[in-house]
Amino acid sequence: MSGTRSIGIRSALVTVPVVLGLLGAAAAPAAPAGGSRPGASLTCRGEGVVPDALVRHRTEIVIDAPLRTIWKLQTDVERWPSWQGPVENVERLGHGPLRKGSAFRWTLPIPPNPSTPATSLEITSTVRQIERHACIRWTGPAIGEGLRIDGVHVWNFTEVSGGVRVSTEETHTGPQVEADVPTANMLLREGLEAWLRDLTAAAEAPAGTLPR
Repeated sequence: MSGTRSIGIRSALVTVPVVLGLLGAAAAPAAPAGGSRPGASLTCRGEGVVPDALVRHRTEIVIDAPLRTIWKLQTDVERWPSWQGPVENVERLGHGPLRKGSAFRWTLPIPPNPSTPATSLEITSTVRQIERHACIRWTGPAIGEGLRIDGVHVWNFTEVSGGVRVSTEETHTGPQVEADVPTANMLLREGLEAWLRDLTAAAEAPAGTLPR
């Protein structure tokens, strides 16, 4: 990626790194529900990331909090803005607990840059696979002026000594990200690690200070 368009796309992505944690639509080879073989891509109910995507990252962290607390924070999507600063708003496109087929729309502001005016990035996400207290896989494009990202995001939750290991893996496709793979991979890594830090801070917060 080069020139003014490259500057604009990079500026938009750097401004909202957390968006790099929510996108896509594709499947990977089957694996056991709720987890993956060591060294294999993460899956949820046998579905995972795009196997040949050029832009991809996997990371994990152990959070010292109950699994039910972490699960509630991650799946109560309407309350994401209370613990994820970059998230502007979230609208559920349905009712009830998050389940297969649940959809939600959320937005992130993007300030003006040399290529595009100020705009908002709109993401419409759909849960494709979910297993309570074990895993989630959701898909959906993120679209802004001059920018579209398609990807797939998988989360695994495993109780371990010292808390819960939260593992996440994501792949991105699209002409903008594929035009500069090193930059796209760097931004994806930063976005996923920022999400895990925010999730850790919220889950480990003293009793009474968690989002309700």
